[in-house]
Amino acid sequence: MWNVDELISGVDRLVRVVSGVASASRPNPAVKIPDVQLDDAERRRSAGLMRVNHVGEVCAQALYDAQGAFAKNDELRRQFRQAGREEEDHLAWTAQRLQELGSRVSLLNPFWYAGAYALGAVAARIGDAHSLGFVVETERQVEAHLASHLTLLPASDGKSRAIVEQMRVDEIEHGAAAQSMGAAATPVPVQAAMRAMARVMTTTAYYI
Repeated sequence: MWNVDELISGVDRLVRVVSGVASASRPNPAVKIPDVQLDDAERRRSAGLMRVNHVGEVCAQALYDAQGAFAKNDELRRQFRQAGREEEDHLAWTAQRLQELGSRVSLLNPFWYAGAYALGAVAARIGDAHSLGFVVETERQVEAHLASHLTLLPASDGKSRAIVEQMRVDEIEHGAAAQSMGAAATPVPVQAAMRAMARVMTTTAYYI
């Protein structure tokens, strides 16, 4: 059971995540890269893609929050919370880049968070091995999604590309860590459902 302090901390964290207010523990990988003048179409494309990436990080926070809360052993709980803290860097970096592009985070962030939290809670309730397997499959799909963004972002937008590349590297590491802890394979129908849900999220978040 959570005590009052933990509840307050959790609510504060939720508000910060969905509003795009986050603190990074590592320097932004784009900090030393000069910003260039993008035309209107390029700026809209970069902003849409980075908004999608920010939503992905909102969902990552929700998943790790839920899986950490419902994990059945302390080691796994610590692993999920540590991964969540590392993912918060991505949340901060993408929010900062959206501001630089003169754009905003998704208006549907509370919805994305709630849906992802529910999925994480279900995965954790099934069992630790399946919960870890869900992380492995999630990170695999996210890594592929980020790799595609490296081809879709304007070639001149070095700042966004640097952020996405570091995110991609981190997601690979998180998936490998979950795999090493005894992840069970995620059933193929579940993988397909995850991809379908991701398509809905990315298509919507690009604009809203």
